[in-house]
Amino acid sequence: MAPVIVIHGGAGAISRQALSAEGEQEFHQALNKVLSSCSRMLQAGAHAVDVVADAVRQLEDSSLFNAGHGSVLTADASFELDASIMDGDTLRAGAVAGVRRIRNPVMAARAILLHSQHVFFIGEGAERVAISHGLEMVEPTYFSTPHRLEQLERVRRDNPDAAVLDHGGRAVVKGHQPARVRPLDEGNKLGTVGAVALDMSGRLASATSTGGITNKQVGRVGDAPVIGAGCYADSRFAAVSCTGTGEMYLRAVAAYDVIARMRYAGNTLADASHKVMFESLPAIGGMGGLIALDPLGNIAMPFNTEGMYRGYARGADPVVTAIYQPT
Repeated sequence: MAPVIVIHGGAGAISRQALSAEGEQEFHQALNKVLSSCSRMLQAGAHAVDVVADAVRQLEDSSLFNAGHGSVLTADASFELDASIMDGDTLRAGAVAGVRRIRNPVMAARAILLHSQHVFFIGEGAERVAISHGLEMVEPTYFSTPHRLEQLERVRRDNPDAAVLDHGGRAVVKGHQPARVRPLDEGNKLGTVGAVALDMSGRLASATSTGGITNKQVGRVGDAPVIGAGCYADSRFAAVSCTGTGEMYLRAVAAYDVIARMRYAGNTLADASHKVMFESLPAIGGMGGLIALDPLGNIAMPFNTEGMYRGYARGADPVVTAIYQPT
């Protein structure tokens, strides 16, 4: 069976009218680069866990996406990064939340999966784990970019109590339900990142990473590092990575819901993914997307926003990338 790698760079893409041809090409090139290198790893026999970790690591190193370098800022202008990873063959997992100095949070999550008896570490404890495994640590300023600072300043001017998502331009305002607001930066619309992979031995894995939401309260954690909400993998059924309104994905246990529908209701990957994305999540105001992959190599990439940065590579076939809904 040909190995497969699927990645996303967040849902809630820049509108077609606002994104220049050069800007669109930049996103396609970034996705293509990650998919090409990870596809080569898979074809050389790499383990699915190592491949999704490397895919997300590369996305974290890109300033185009809201993860690692280029992450959004909290209400006190600090950074709190989250990541998770899961091995579908063993159901082992690793996750970190609220880290401020780990260059690549996904690699800390991987170290936990491989070496720890525990699954989830937060803050300083997660950073100690990273240091003990020789991972690169950075000053918090490493994560900053000029347009992220501008986004925080704009949100503070417009509504100091709002925590604004990259996904679809929604704000969570204290005491109110999510509401439509002016998008953060139509010239630099960004998002959470994730990857799912099927290796040559039939093993599935998933990984997800994020910088959170702009102007969020310090200590807030969304779905990305939570196993079952933003990330899940079971080699018997599917690997899933989510991106969107984290509170809703947490409440819906969205990533695991895809697997549960396949396991208990006999849904196909396509049906299960569609029901989660267009029925379960919208029923509670959930916006965003997900990527999913089953042990037969079937791919699902549904989203209910204008677009989702996404792509896949299957064996030696040409890489495929996309942003908007097919026309």
